[in-house]
Amino acid sequence: MASGNAMSPHPAGCRSDVDVRQYAFELPAAAASVCTARRLTRSRLTRWDLCEDVCETATLVMSELVTNAVVHTASELIMCELHNGERNIRIAVRDQGFGTRGPLVRRTPPADEHGRGLLLVAAVSSAWGTHEVAPGSGLVVWAELPHSAEPAC
Repeated sequence: MASGNAMSPHPAGCRSDVDVRQYAFELPAAAASVCTARRLTRSRLTRWDLCEDVCETATLVMSELVTNAVVHTASELIMCELHNGERNIRIAVRDQGFGTRGPLVRRTPPADEHGRGLLLVAAVSSAWGTHEVAPGSGLVVWAELPHSAEPAC
């Protein structure tokens, strides 16, 4: 997807002449998709030759964001995006909101396993946030992770 689109707008100060690698995929909004999202994320980041620490953290963030979309929305599909920019990895997950299946039917795990996903994303990310695509048509949750400053990861 192009830089600055509705899925993952970039800050105004980004340079357009920088080589940015992008990868997007769609998955059904089902628990099994969390594993698929992890696998696809890991595979792509490995292809981009990112260090192990960045791959692990980005895979964890993608897993948490997809889980959040599966558990907290009535979406049928979840759209996932990875951007490998000059200074960071940007992960974005877009759900379809609540309109596709009618009223929200939560697929909630037990209480002791619930509610920590975005706290974890905030703890490991350099920045994160959300934005509504259009009223009633879904939410994008995104996170950014810096490339490792250490030359030998």
